[in-house]
Amino acid sequence: MGLSPSRILLVGPSWVGDMVMAQSLVQVLIRRFPGAEVDVLAPAWSAALVARMPGVRRAVTISAGHGRLGLWERLTLARRLHGSYDQAMVLPNSLKSALVPFLARIPRRAGYLGECRYGLLNDPRKLDKHRLPMTVQRFVALGLPKDASHPPDVPAPRLEVHAANVQNALTELNLDVGRDILILCPGAEYGPAKRWPAEHFAEVGRVLAGWGWKVWVMGSARDDETAQTVCELIGPAAVNLAGRTSLAQAVDLISLARAVVSNDSGLMHVAAALNRPLAAIYGSSDPGFTPPLSPTSRVVSMGLKCSPCFQRQCPEGHLNCLRKLTPDRVLDRLAELIPDLDTGRPVKAGER
Repeated sequence: MGLSPSRILLVGPSWVGDMVMAQSLVQVLIRRFPGAEVDVLAPAWSAALVARMPGVRRAVTISAGHGRLGLWERLTLARRLHGSYDQAMVLPNSLKSALVPFLARIPRRAGYLGECRYGLLNDPRKLDKHRLPMTVQRFVALGLPKDASHPPDVPAPRLEVHAANVQNALTELNLDVGRDILILCPGAEYGPAKRWPAEHFAEVGRVLAGWGWKVWVMGSARDDETAQTVCELIGPAAVNLAGRTSLAQAVDLISLARAVVSNDSGLMHVAAALNRPLAAIYGSSDPGFTPPLSPTSRVVSMGLKCSPCFQRQCPEGHLNCLRKLTPDRVLDRLAELIPDLDTGRPVKAGER
């Protein structure tokens, strides 16, 4: 349809993990349209994350919060962007996310139908969830012709950090990197049914701390209580960074990890995009829907009949999908990625 675009605006998602996965679409667009400039319209909090995405020229920020229409702000931004882009791709399915490209009169506006967006999109796509089961596949498909074969080939999302930023984060947070670093991410915004028990995280941390590793526990300010519990159970080798880092600092610090253990969360996707050895723990969510895509990732789940249930709280009241997932299983999966996990001695199942 028409000439190849030279200036493309992606309307990005409002969740960390989804924003990371949008980088796969960036790679596809650059490959399909060599020389094209790709910008990402993103919530202000995610600008630092977008800045670490290879292939993105810049973040166009909007401060309207998640769930807020912010019509005047969107209109003001649209006026500023008028004439700046040939094509827009709207990744979220909400009506408000399609407003800026429409009001900015961007000639081509692609996105999936939803929330009565017929008039706002002129390249509407009907989502076939069976042919595109994964979120990242749905993003990538928006950058391809409507008649492209599905599911499409999906490049793994990538993030890049700069040494100076990493050093600044270490200095500001007074952190030492003299030893191997394990990063634990015990939070998950969605709810308790996605959170592996704190004592299980702590057991993994205790084992590696006993082998001389340093343990950093990361997350948002809402994860501080859980992170503090994990640190207390591990002992002096653990440092609680939950709520102490910006998102930019979190990305930069995760790049230093020799191993990461995380719930299905935004930081899990960050670790995968940085190609860190990662054990990704799934309870109520589906690893077939939002998996970590790097070859250095391993999914760890129980595969119970009642999961994935996609609930915030366990509807059965037992949370067996997470409570019965033992620390040994997670350590075994990490050992697949790090053969000398036990300071030079290969770790074998059942030896701990």
